[in-house]
Amino acid sequence: MSGRAFNIEKQSFEIIDSEVGKHDYDEMQWTIVRRVIHATADFEFATGNGKIIFHPKAMESAFSAIKSRCAVVSDVDMVLAAINKKSLADLGLRPLCHISDASLAEVARKTGRTRSELAMRHAAGEIESGIVVIGNAPTALYELIRMIQEGAATPALVVGIPVGFVSAPESKAELAKLDVPFITNSGRKGGSPAASSIINAIMLLYQSEKSLA
Repeated sequence: MSGRAFNIEKQSFEIIDSEVGKHDYDEMQWTIVRRVIHATADFEFATGNGKIIFHPKAMESAFSAIKSRCAVVSDVDMVLAAINKKSLADLGLRPLCHISDASLAEVARKTGRTRSELAMRHAAGEIESGIVVIGNAPTALYELIRMIQEGAATPALVVGIPVGFVSAPESKAELAKLDVPFITNSGRKGGSPAASSIINAIMLLYQSEKSLA
């Protein structure tokens, strides 16, 4: 990052800190929430109807998965495209998204199921002990929830913040009921920029913690 870009980011974070003021997030959680606000310019991720929610073991489980060089499975290519490639490579993580697989498109056409659902099921082996990032498709999150309930996959962390009016709030509410580490939010807000910024922030936090160890 150039000096000018760093200064702009620093100033942006200072503005966010100032405008949000007092909050109930711990230091690591706030680093993530602040980066989501930075990516979206939407303060409701911290204080409004779209408030980000953390499972108590979210960070611990995420760091353990990263240490094990896990897979990072996304629901759509847009989420994967915005995840920092250098950080992924430096940490030895495996980014994956199956939604564009030609074979799944044909199955979706025949069965009437969404490609997002099928892509989650197809990635069951990679999801096991990995990190799943869902920013767009509530159907993908619902399918992942079913997989977890069936014992078909046990992810180390689910970042589930699909955006939308149909099923998005409900799918996130269902995720929050599971005893699995998650980062989600309430309401309709979400999307690819928010989802990818959460993963980018987690990777930066892990790298920072590792450098201090």
